[in-house]
Amino acid sequence: MRAGSRNLALAALAAGAVAVLFAAPFIGEERVPLRVLFDRSSGDVASTIFWSLRLPRVLVSLLAGAGLAVSGMAFQAMFRNPLATPFTLGVSSGASLGATIALRLGFTFSILSFSAVSAAAFAGAGAAILLVYGLTRARRGFSAATMLLAGVAVSFFFSSMILLMQYLSDILDSARILRWIMGSLATVGYASTLEMLPFVTAGASLVLYLTHELNLLTTGEDIATSRGVNVARTKHLLFFATSLMVGGVVAVCGPIGFVGMMSPHICRLLIGPDHRYLTPATLLFGAAFLTLCDVLSRTLIAPAEIPVGVITAILGGPFFLWLLLGGKPQRMMA
Repeated sequence: MRAGSRNLALAALAAGAVAVLFAAPFIGEERVPLRVLFDRSSGDVASTIFWSLRLPRVLVSLLAGAGLAVSGMAFQAMFRNPLATPFTLGVSSGASLGATIALRLGFTFSILSFSAVSAAAFAGAGAAILLVYGLTRARRGFSAATMLLAGVAVSFFFSSMILLMQYLSDILDSARILRWIMGSLATVGYASTLEMLPFVTAGASLVLYLTHELNLLTTGEDIATSRGVNVARTKHLLFFATSLMVGGVVAVCGPIGFVGMMSPHICRLLIGPDHRYLTPATLLFGAAFLTLCDVLSRTLIAPAEIPVGVITAILGGPFFLWLLLGGKPQRMMA
């Protein structure tokens, strides 16, 4: 794809993302007029719904979608595997186990504005990151294959522990655990946005900074090394930055699957495999995609709500089958 076409596609994605993010807070069972944008102090129901419920929720979906999407793109480049996702290394399972323990034991404390469940989830994600890193280093090196196998093993182990905790819980605790594992963007106020913002901002900035290295990693470690890339250092940075970003998102929203797998693939169709263009496109598309999924989750059966993780899974299952059986394989190399 030529540079002009890439820039045009990127501009179209940016315009679409802005349109989605502007329109989403106005969509819902309760009608919100445009005047709330200019009259926040009116104190009526529509103004409260817009400023305290819908806008914070859209901001959370923006950050979560962008973080999950760009993490998936980075993992796919690092592993040279188009099916890699942000949860490949067990971060999601670790966070889910931490949240499960907090829900099962009824923790109610808070740390730096994080609720007990969010703090425990982030601690679980951190434990998974350290465990995968330790297992990978134990094999003398930092190879992608060893890291992938360690992540899968850790993920299965933590998942089995979650099942055990659910089995040992009563009906109420088991339902709360299951509800959290489904993923949700329900929020009141801007606390969740502020909790997630530093993780997503730092992680996405590092990935944007390493786009040249990502392009070379997709060609293979030997070629990347011959072009002057410090492969071990780059993989260390990407591993910790993207894993912490995913941990921060999952701690607030729960595990929301398929966003990190679908978004990079769709953007490669539109932009191509060059990460200089693919990275900003994936950030924009991921933010808009998860926001649209959240709009569906809160409007399809309103006034009830479908967990957004269910919506992304419903869309992701057929997409995965299309990719496996009938889709056109996308080149990983720029």
